[in-house]
Amino acid sequence: MFAVVRTGGKQYRVAAGDKIVVEKLAGEAGDTIQLGDVLLAGEGSELRPTDGLTVAAEIIAQAKAEKVIVFKKRRRHNYRRKKGHRQQHTILRIVGIGDQQAEKPAKKAKAAPAPAEAPAAAAPAAEAPAAEAPKKAPKKDAAPKAAAPAKSEPTASAQVDAPKTTKKASTKKPASDKSA
Repeated sequence: MFAVVRTGGKQYRVAAGDKIVVEKLAGEAGDTIQLGDVLLAGEGSELRPTDGLTVAAEIIAQAKAEKVIVFKKRRRHNYRRKKGHRQQHTILRIVGIGDQQAEKPAKKAKAAPAPAEAPAAAAPAAEAPAAEAPKKAPKKDAAPKAAAPAKSEPTASAQVDAPKTTKKASTKKPASDKSA
């Protein structure tokens, strides 16, 4: 069964078990909410009445979207404004539509190794001490090398510490008298 619900000014086509990202809704992760604004419901090509129909959803997380940069500029007026914005979202898992509930996926449990695998796993461990490989000598701790700074403009302290060079006064030839 599917339904079209409206929340946050947008419409979403959902079915039991779907995950959707909607505008921020009140609640914490793990809470169950009811989406009551159902616009359309049906199964396959058959439509059903939506009177009193609600969609149950579980909040998975409250998250933020990617950052959007808002940049304003007016030419020739030295006017620039840069702002960032991250919209807040709620991630929902649709639990059920009306009286139909979603089937929860089975959680995978960490099982102990099968009996056939257990002896095979233990055998290499038993052989490891007998065939122990010689260990390599530990590396000497060398002093960390300081990274050479990239050649760029000298820093303020480098400019202060460096001796100032003066330009030699250029020797200009005196203007020759042109008399004819």
